[in-house]
Amino acid sequence: MTTSVNAPLSARGKLPSTLPAEQLAEITELFALRRTGYSLDAPFYTDPTIFKLDMEAIFGQHWIFAGSVAELPEPGDYITVDYGPYSLIVLRTDEGEVNVLHNVCRHRGARVLTEAAGSTGNLVCGYHSWTYSPEGNLIHASAPGEAKFDKNCFALKRAHSREVAGLIFVCIADVPPADFDETAKIFEPYLAPHDLSKTKIAYQQNIIEEGNWKLVMENNRECYHCDGHPELACSLFPTWGLTEGLIPTHLEEVWDRNKQAQSSLEERCRRYGLPYEVVEELDTRIAGIRISRESLDGEGESFSADGRRLSKKLLGDLPDFRLGRCSMHLQPNSWFHFLGDHVITFGVFPINEHQSLVRTTWLVADDAEEGVDYDLDKLTYTWKQTNIQDKAFVELCQQGAASPAYEPGPYMKSEYQVEAFINWYVQRVQEHLA
Repeated sequence: MTTSVNAPLSARGKLPSTLPAEQLAEITELFALRRTGYSLDAPFYTDPTIFKLDMEAIFGQHWIFAGSVAELPEPGDYITVDYGPYSLIVLRTDEGEVNVLHNVCRHRGARVLTEAAGSTGNLVCGYHSWTYSPEGNLIHASAPGEAKFDKNCFALKRAHSREVAGLIFVCIADVPPADFDETAKIFEPYLAPHDLSKTKIAYQQNIIEEGNWKLVMENNRECYHCDGHPELACSLFPTWGLTEGLIPTHLEEVWDRNKQAQSSLEERCRRYGLPYEVVEELDTRIAGIRISRESLDGEGESFSADGRRLSKKLLGDLPDFRLGRCSMHLQPNSWFHFLGDHVITFGVFPINEHQSLVRTTWLVADDAEEGVDYDLDKLTYTWKQTNIQDKAFVELCQQGAASPAYEPGPYMKSEYQVEAFINWYVQRVQEHLA
């Protein structure tokens, strides 16, 4: 595990101090009245003030998935990560570390880097050419017009960064939650064999969904709607999330096939020394997680129509393509599928109370050659279709939450992970408001 932590340079106050007392009291009461086992009240999905609170209490305080090492392979490579009112520069330094800088010029607040990704030496603001080092230090300000101008007082503000098993996380809080270390110890052994340091980006897709970020995350946490994913159902067993006693008659044969495939997968994992057990702590720790290695249908290798591999190149030191999928969910904004032949990362970046950016990135072995080792259209087909379908489902829910007729409905037993996510969210915001 490679860890790099950069301390921020300025303090930030908590949002509640900026809210009118009456408004704060109403929001606090909404949280207190939340009915367990039911979806949230409409304002949690539609109200701009609650969205502002989410950005401060959740995205302003917790570790956020930003990208992977495949997006920053060389010194000077950067990505910009935007969510809510924040814009961050995530940059690979000459020393191989990851710096995270607020993308706000210290002169008059202009965005310093305007591209989603690229490579740079020094960082030059396009407005008045204030120039910063990769560490964020101000090294040039033309004609500052101030005799006592001290460049040392005007470095770009920094945030914290963590790199674990090839995944990059950022946190803008003054003091990040400490339990991320323990969560990292849980998931690193599952992901390390796939060795993201030896992968490259095959494709990246950005979709703006007309839905609140919580609806995006809720939709991902259940397969009750998976009849709406015919392409995904070719390889992902539609009984995901179900247990004995909850299997509908039309899925009994699929359930039996799933159990047999899972038993075979676990035997291979034991043979190869790969962890596969379910670890589920979605609402029992600050950095909520669910991770497991689960079987796929058909050949059990990848997300294809017959379950066969989509790239000829194995990742890392994996001994076998038929390893199902290592599936991980990390709160508040990400989920992942690690397969023998490729990896898919998903990041959710809120825009406002009714829009979210969903970024999906397909990674393959760095020596895999497009058109020779993999067909890009086939590699991305299943999840491109699934993302389009999920976008529509999320938007239906957002439209419904905006209706005066909306009221919270009960979660089904198979939606227990949605309940766990919402319970986690309520706990975290209430802690922030306390």
